[in-house]
Amino acid sequence: MSEKVIMLGNEAIARGAYEAGVKVSAAYPGTPSTEISENLVKYKDSLYCEWSPNEKVATEVAIGASVSGVRAMSCMKHVGFNVAADPTYTVSYMGVNGGLVIVVADDPGLYSSQNEQDTRMVARAAQLPVIEPSDSAEAKEFIKIAFDLSEQFDRPFVYRTTTRLAHSQGLVELNERKEIEDKPYEKNIRKNVMMPGNAKLRHVEIEKRNQELAEAANTLPINRVEMNDTKIGVITSGIPYQYVKEALPEASVLKLGLVNPLPRKLIEDFASKVDTLYVVEELDPVIETQVKSWGIKVIGKEIFTVQGEYSANMIRQAILKEELDISKPAEAPGRPPILCPGCPHRGVYYVLNKLKIHAAGDIGCYTLGAVAPLSVVDTTICMGASISSLHGMEKAKGKEYIKNWVAVIGDSTFLHTGVNSLMNMMYNKATGTVIILDNSTTGMTGHQDHAATGKTLQGDPTYAIDIPALCRAIGVKNVVEVNARDIQAVEKAVKEEIAKDEVSVIITKTPCVLLDKSKKPLYQTHTDKCKKCGMCMKPGCPAMTKNADGTISIDDTMCTGCGLCASLCKFDAIELVKEGDR
Repeated sequence: MSEKVIMLGNEAIARGAYEAGVKVSAAYPGTPSTEISENLVKYKDSLYCEWSPNEKVATEVAIGASVSGVRAMSCMKHVGFNVAADPTYTVSYMGVNGGLVIVVADDPGLYSSQNEQDTRMVARAAQLPVIEPSDSAEAKEFIKIAFDLSEQFDRPFVYRTTTRLAHSQGLVELNERKEIEDKPYEKNIRKNVMMPGNAKLRHVEIEKRNQELAEAANTLPINRVEMNDTKIGVITSGIPYQYVKEALPEASVLKLGLVNPLPRKLIEDFASKVDTLYVVEELDPVIETQVKSWGIKVIGKEIFTVQGEYSANMIRQAILKEELDISKPAEAPGRPPILCPGCPHRGVYYVLNKLKIHAAGDIGCYTLGAVAPLSVVDTTICMGASISSLHGMEKAKGKEYIKNWVAVIGDSTFLHTGVNSLMNMMYNKATGTVIILDNSTTGMTGHQDHAATGKTLQGDPTYAIDIPALCRAIGVKNVVEVNARDIQAVEKAVKEEIAKDEVSVIITKTPCVLLDKSKKPLYQTHTDKCKKCGMCMKPGCPAMTKNADGTISIDDTMCTGCGLCASLCKFDAIELVKEGDR
């Protein structure tokens, strides 16, 4: 007997994978995709799921499981799809044994990402079919369809979601898990060994399979026509479908669930029945460009932006030319992103700022070291790039140039792709200094475990990678471990290591303040002792505020007892309050 419940899109995707009979899932956490795996692990009695070191590894794990004959998936955000591109482009040629789905979460609007790329473009280049749901109910059902089609057409499928779908709720009908019998493994060198001679033959095969899928797309129920008034016709997919239905309730709509390959006959037939045809799609004109290439007159990005999220109001203005009477939103005070109170990164950045050291940055909470008042991080590119870009600076300008530079990278990001960059520094005789900000978690995406935390996604204890030992194994002679909260030790380490003409690694190992949920001590100020020097304000802790008279107050609801402010005060104006007094 089925049950209906309210679910977030990511919860629904996980539920759909469970119901589809998935047996192996691998992922690297990345907003907005993280919660898929965090919900999938609830079904660990029926399937295996893991955090992998990066998206390339996760996809290769899923490919291996598929080759062996079971249904498998990998999950990532859109920029992670770039990391997974190497195996993805090749498995497109290989095809599958057990169904294989790569779940990719795009981020229109750049809520938590360094670019706004469109996964459909990458998938088209890799010649991979793409399915896209538009609500939580479809999120669950479409992933089941993706696995069925994957096995039917011998194609890996990309399953595209977005931030809005991932984190919005909808009614979902729960069904029983479909137990899929393992497919037998059969040795097939021509299909699974992608050396040139075999790959040439497989390229021909996948073109044939894609043509078959394109033909089938014309009758697939996930591509559906909703005929209403024929003055306006709209081709759309995903979350924009919801905006179209709200803004243009009388319009005829062709809603696409399979967005690559496109159902040409279905689109041509729909276009012939409407007076004016529009394509409404967020980000790139993927559907629009193909439809126009077939000689069909359609309006798209002439009136819509290629940036950010859409809305019903945007569609009303663009298509209906309505002048909307929308009241001006309230002017809320600006809330720039900041490091949490007690964040161990704050003390490190305070020291770098004091020493006027530039930092080549990376992807993580510590990217916030770029903003005032710390203003230390000068570059942020992609996972692992801090170390590589620092190396590039040295090779461009010489070792003396980077005496006032360091690379900063988190523990999870270091294991993701930073290790390779550090190897490159050693191999190519660099002299730069790398600071690994080890806070014992993948902090930015909500505190997921990784290969150095000693715990798996499924909650099992496991071997924890020894990061200092790993650095030494690569060949780094100068590996220094310090407590991030000991700013004197941090300052001493930074001064000593950047002066050396060898690669140095400083590891500031202090757990994220949010990992410890216990009651913490706090600090209070004595305004009678305060000299109004402002030293305690320099790190930018949000628990610290300046009073009208220039003295300092500490918000006891925010203070985490890290002690950074007290260590900077030379006048005993900040005092530790014991936990029992709180």
